[in-house]
Amino acid sequence: MYPPDDLPPERIGSQIWQAMRLADVRRPRVCLIATAVGDSREYIDRWYQRAASAGDADLSHLQLFVQPNVDDVRAHLLAQDVIFVSGGSVVNLLAVWRAHRLDEILRECWEAGVVLAGQSAGSLCWHLGGVTDSFGDDLDRVDDGLGFLPFSNGVHDDLDEQPRRTRYRELVGRGELPPGHATEDGVALHYVGTRLHDVLGVLPGRSAWFVEPDGAGHYREKALPARYWIS
Repeated sequence: MYPPDDLPPERIGSQIWQAMRLADVRRPRVCLIATAVGDSREYIDRWYQRAASAGDADLSHLQLFVQPNVDDVRAHLLAQDVIFVSGGSVVNLLAVWRAHRLDEILRECWEAGVVLAGQSAGSLCWHLGGVTDSFGDDLDRVDDGLGFLPFSNGVHDDLDEQPRRTRYRELVGRGELPPGHATEDGVALHYVGTRLHDVLGVLPGRSAWFVEPDGAGHYREKALPARYWIS
């Protein structure tokens, strides 16, 4: 999920609230990983403000620049109920995570039942790949995601400033990306294991899309209307 421009300010951060709710514990332990924005102090401070308004929780963050801010990264992450990953550069995120062996640690967390969540790059990273503006607005294929989920992922599917919708579908249709799910801004995919369980939205009328090759070099898609879950 990524907050759309027309999302009311009071609903910014609702994806954090939903991830905390999925943890199903009274006081969840929630850790932010903001590698994709270079551990921006401004981003981290703003996240703490938003997460604090989402409910009673023990909040922390993991930074990797210039070195980890916790003594035992693996122990810290395995102790969490929710790990939330920021948006930003998915290419930089994957490179730095692999250098610090976070790819292995996060798989342990996932297999242990920790809720893994995030927006934009923090959604794409769990999948096999997608399209990214890490190199420029023309968009490039990224095909070395963590692959916990056996799908590709198209984020910002209705973003007017970039041809994300078109580019993602072209790559899937040509077989350069595997079938997967694209999301309009404000829409979240909820997986249980590797199965898509629900599609959630913070604004009415938004959708996700299942996109797959049609066998003739093009694509076909199926709309997955989001369940509006904020009253």
